[in-house]
Amino acid sequence: MIDENILLARGAIYKKINKGGIIFNEGTKCYYYHQLIEGKVNWVNYDHDGRVFIQYIVLPGECFGELPLFDEEPYVATAVAETDTLLLQLPKNTFHELLKERTSIANAFSRLLAQRVRQKFSALKTMASNTPEQQIVELFHLYKKKYPDIIYNETFKIDLTRQQIAEMTGLRVETVIRVIKKLEKKGGLYIDKGKVYLLNNDKNHIDIFG
Repeated sequence: MIDENILLARGAIYKKINKGGIIFNEGTKCYYYHQLIEGKVNWVNYDHDGRVFIQYIVLPGECFGELPLFDEEPYVATAVAETDTLLLQLPKNTFHELLKERTSIANAFSRLLAQRVRQKFSALKTMASNTPEQQIVELFHLYKKKYPDIIYNETFKIDLTRQQIAEMTGLRVETVIRVIKKLEKKGGLYIDKGKVYLLNNDKNHIDIFG
C-alpha cells in the first residue's frame, strides 16, 4: 500500500510474528499502522463457541486493521499470523502526519476503504440470500478479482484450504467439500492434488449453476 522506504524513513519498524501469533486482538486499542511484508495474516472473529470466521486474508503489500486509525474505536477483529510473518509498524500519529503531507496516499486510502466496504456488502448479500453453491462461487470470483495482475488464461488457482473457505463463508467444512465436488461435475472448476482451479470458459460465472 505504501512504499517501504517511505515508511522506514518515517520511523516504521519491522516486526516478526511466528505462525499462529497474535498481532492484535479484537476489542483492543490501535496504536500502529500495519503493513504486511512477508507471509499471510488472517483477520478473524470468534463466536462464543470458539468458531472462527475469517473476515479477510492479508497478503504481502497489503495493510490491515486500518479502521481504528480513522475512527478511534477498538479493533473489530483479531489479526493472526497464518504463516511466519514479517510486517512493518508505523505509529498512528506518524501515519496521520504522512496522510496530511502526501495527498496521493490519503486518496489511495479513501479508495481502499470504499472498496473494502463494497466487498463486505457484497459478501453479506451473498451469504444472506444465496445457496452454499453460490456463496462459494462468489467467494472464488472475489478472490480472483483480488489478483488483477495475474495472467488468467485457462485456469486460476484458488489458494484457499477447505477450512479457510468454510471460515470465510460460515459453512461447514463437510458442506464445502460436497459443494466443490458438485461444482467440479458441472464443469466450472477442477481439482488437482487437492487444489481448486477455476476454468476460464468465457461464460458468466452464474452459468455454473445451470
